[in-house]
Amino acid sequence: MELTMPLTESFFPAIEDEEIVDLTVGDILRIAAKEDPDKVALVETNMECQLGQEWTYQELLQDSERVAYNLLNQFNPGDKIAVWSPNTAEWVILEFACALSGMVLVTVNPSYQVNELHYVLEQSQSSALYLIHEYRGNPMLEIAQKATKDLLNIKSIIDMDNKDEFYGIDVSPVDLPEVKPSDAAQIQYTSGTTGFPKGAVLHHLGLINNARLCANRVDIGRDDVWLNFMPMFHTSGCALALLGCVQKRGKLILIKFFDPPKVNALTEQEKGTTFFGVPTMLIALLDSHEVSPVDYSSVKIAISGGSMVAPELVRRVKNTVDCSFSTVYGQTETSPVLTQTFPDDSEEDICNTVGQPLPNKDIAILDPQTSEVLPLDTIGEICSRGYCNMLRYNDNPEATKATIGEDGWLHTGDLGSMDERGYVKITGRLKE
Repeated sequence: MELTMPLTESFFPAIEDEEIVDLTVGDILRIAAKEDPDKVALVETNMECQLGQEWTYQELLQDSERVAYNLLNQFNPGDKIAVWSPNTAEWVILEFACALSGMVLVTVNPSYQVNELHYVLEQSQSSALYLIHEYRGNPMLEIAQKATKDLLNIKSIIDMDNKDEFYGIDVSPVDLPEVKPSDAAQIQYTSGTTGFPKGAVLHHLGLINNARLCANRVDIGRDDVWLNFMPMFHTSGCALALLGCVQKRGKLILIKFFDPPKVNALTEQEKGTTFFGVPTMLIALLDSHEVSPVDYSSVKIAISGGSMVAPELVRRVKNTVDCSFSTVYGQTETSPVLTQTFPDDSEEDICNTVGQPLPNKDIAILDPQTSEVLPLDTIGEICSRGYCNMLRYNDNPEATKATIGEDGWLHTGDLGSMDERGYVKITGRLKE
């Protein structure tokens, strides 16, 4: 976006040129079902990347409400519900069901083993664990039984592949609770570089608005087909892809297993318009395309982040796919995107920066010692203040206090600089 005047220091103020909507994760699905009931919202795939069942927005709401009723028959609003599964339609339905029932979704990496799963379930004090039996050789049910044998907080283990368990049998509708946008929606565990993962408590307001503003920046709309191969246990999948797609009324094809040749073939078959993946995923797709070429003509945008995006990858995507490229930067604690390049940015900006801040939040480069705003083009800590910051780290006041100051600045631990246009460069990690 064009600034009225160049910045004079490394502080980009919240620009309110796009609205922050006061809604919840459940609200956006209700609105979509009311306005576009018959439009296809979600399509599942199997391990072979073959299409399965599809849901319209109305059907997705109905199934999500059924699971919400089943949840409320067993648990209470505010309870934590853990989901341990790859990208499945049931994952999506459970995300909306928890939102509608006022429960907090705890997302768990499907590659976890006994100790990791035990830690997350105990630290989050989850009341239930929703899972599938096995994924890519990981015996998840067996691991879950070992991990939960001494956890008194886990009341139920629910098989997501068993429709009777997942939806309930003869479950009657109940009144759904009032859920506020400021309420906790999810707990996501950050890998971190030291110590045990910390559970970032994310609220509805941050998740839905960040997803919509990110989609707006790259002009995603109702005619777009988003092949989501980013993991649902991360904000990239369950927030940016899913919640962005729902708010823009697109179609989300959920990729259960990332197999580059098969994802490429499905992109051609279904005329996918949006690639969103970490750099290694995009490289794998392009490498596969060199061996078995596909028609990429439907793809209009590739979005990447999560690690440094090499200039060579940007140029390769533009030359091979002939589409726009957008680099995103953020972290789980900020719901997650802080900055993003525009599709029409110069190649130099796309390759060498992570773009301008998204609207409605302050971004600054602060001195790590004094927390003072630094001059332009000076390396310091990237900090965020505004609607998208997490509420806290779950049951960890010390870590929360160390990350979010009394002045509202969330300290990312990332080092970078800002130029007079507000474009940010990442240079490293503060703690490394």
